[in-house]
Amino acid sequence: MASRYGSMKQIDGFGPHNETIIDYSIFDAIKAGFGKVVFIVKKEFSEKFKQIFDEKLNGLIDTDYVYQGFDLRKYGIEKEIVREKPWGTGHAVLEARDQIHEPFCVINADDFYGYEAFHKMAEFLTKEVRDDYMALMGYRLDRTLSENGTVSRGVCEVDAENHMTAVNERTKIYWKTSEEGKREIVYEENGVETELSPDRRVSMNFWGFTPKVFAVAEKLFKEFVALNEHNPKAEFYIPKVADYLAQSGETTFRVIPTSEKWFGVTYKEDKAVVQKNISELVAKGVYPEKLF
Repeated sequence: MASRYGSMKQIDGFGPHNETIIDYSIFDAIKAGFGKVVFIVKKEFSEKFKQIFDEKLNGLIDTDYVYQGFDLRKYGIEKEIVREKPWGTGHAVLEARDQIHEPFCVINADDFYGYEAFHKMAEFLTKEVRDDYMALMGYRLDRTLSENGTVSRGVCEVDAENHMTAVNERTKIYWKTSEEGKREIVYEENGVETELSPDRRVSMNFWGFTPKVFAVAEKLFKEFVALNEHNPKAEFYIPKVADYLAQSGETTFRVIPTSEKWFGVTYKEDKAVVQKNISELVAKGVYPEKLF
């Protein structure tokens, strides 16, 4: 549920025939060769998702559903911790451990990634991925921002061979005009602004993993819960798992560059921009007017 958007943006209509953003992601994934999609949702939203997706995807790609909840006993945590929001994206992926047994990619439902990203990730997952070699799609920071407010991004440190050496989740990144009139990108943390280069590669939560990630995520999640059981707003993010794997030397992450321009809906005001971008792609023939 999107607190800043004001409604369930994951199933909001953006295309000419009310297509959702994830419809375009699934269309691109099928075209790139993916064979299964797992929706990770809150259980109370599951029927709505099934009404929207099951019939139109039948025969095109296998579908499955995972329900992200609050029961921690499956992870050996015998505590009931009261929260309003789920435990975050890292926990969401962990919840899918019983449904996924092969290399897989992770995406956000409310982000438009573009076909190139799915094609490159499919190539990686079929030809290169190993338990010690995983990947993420690296977008240019200046091609991933909203004009309507702050965004969260995993800012990557990348070496000369395009391998990630670290990823830091920055939860408040935005455009700013300096006193000299220069437009720049900054992130704010603890009241301090730090400038970021426009060409920095950032994660848009488009990751390529093997199932090895589940065991690591469970270990880190249990530690996270122990430290944050009294912090109801703390969230366990996917980059925390990837950063641990990279820092420990267990796994090298290739940052796959993409020239695609990301767009998505963080704020209600973003909707018109997304609709305009999709309309332009349809007009250019990148997507059919009716996807499914």
